[in-house]
Amino acid sequence: MADGYLRTGDIGVLSDDGYVSIVDRKKDLILRNGYNVYPSEIEAVLHRHEDVSSAAVFGVDHPVHGQEVHAAVVLRDGAAGSDALDAFVREHVASFKYPRVYHVVDVLPIGPSGKVLRRELAREYGGLTARPGGRPGRTTDGRLVTSW
Repeated sequence: MADGYLRTGDIGVLSDDGYVSIVDRKKDLILRNGYNVYPSEIEAVLHRHEDVSSAAVFGVDHPVHGQEVHAAVVLRDGAAGSDALDAFVREHVASFKYPRVYHVVDVLPIGPSGKVLRRELAREYGGLTARPGGRPGRTTDGRLVTSW
């Protein structure tokens, strides 16, 4: 407790009606060019796409933007990653929020509590960056970033 408050690490918003809604965890917040990006907001949009089985959004350190928005996506059987998924997300979120890099994975890392381990994804893909405009970039060791 600090100053009479229990600090849980949750980020909430207070509605005009006086209700508090939890929007995300402070440790998961992505700070891109000074703007707050809440991973759960982007994940909700990704989950609405018909080709997505599950998804996790996470931040990766970036020398210019502070952090860059990445998404790890598990596609449904028979689905192929495409520009349609990126266009779908861009249509539903602000321009500073959409993922610049997508990683198509078979499974997301899950912790003992059943939650996706975003920090594991950030650690795994931490050396990957995309060039401006969403074009594929290269890692420091020359590997091509999966981006569409």
